[in-house]
Amino acid sequence: MTDEETEKNYRSSLPGFLGVIDTAISKLEAVILAMGVLLMALNTVTNVIARFVFGNSIMFSGELNRILIIMITFAGIGYAARHGRHIRMSAIYDALPTGGRKVLMIVIALFTSMVMFFLLYYSVFYIIELYSRGRVLPSLGLPIWIIYLWVPLGFLITGIQYLLTAIKNMTSRDVYLSTGVVDGYKDTETEV
Repeated sequence: MTDEETEKNYRSSLPGFLGVIDTAISKLEAVILAMGVLLMALNTVTNVIARFVFGNSIMFSGELNRILIIMITFAGIGYAARHGRHIRMSAIYDALPTGGRKVLMIVIALFTSMVMFFLLYYSVFYIIELYSRGRVLPSLGLPIWIIYLWVPLGFLITGIQYLLTAIKNMTSRDVYLSTGVVDGYKDTETEV
């Protein structure tokens, strides 16, 4: 099953209300990422056509892409956490028996969740600081603080995702990298 099929049919394996939260966040991430990438592609292509056909770029194109890059980046960290696609330094982790890996994964997930919530806290104060300065984007005229609202949202979603990963590991027999990805390596044997 491809990533697209997995995301389209994603249904959390967490029990009760936690599963509802996990599934809802998954749908939100999918919409944000899909819309962001499509809008960025459309904006860029339109700007290139305008530049070469009419001799002028679209005035707000760069600012719009800046907003979309921030949106995609901070929605993408939650997506990476959900699918176990984050960078791992696993030499010690791989050498541990299953019980040790489970404990270490719970500690890692809880610590990462706390770091994400810590960054969420400080990103809110950063946005408040931007708000107090009153700066606006030159072409679009939007207050700059609005484009950074994706930052705390991304940290919130990622923090929740790692917290759910820790809970999943506490309540299941297997070791999970995320709520839906069991730890392990796939054998990639190719037939000759």
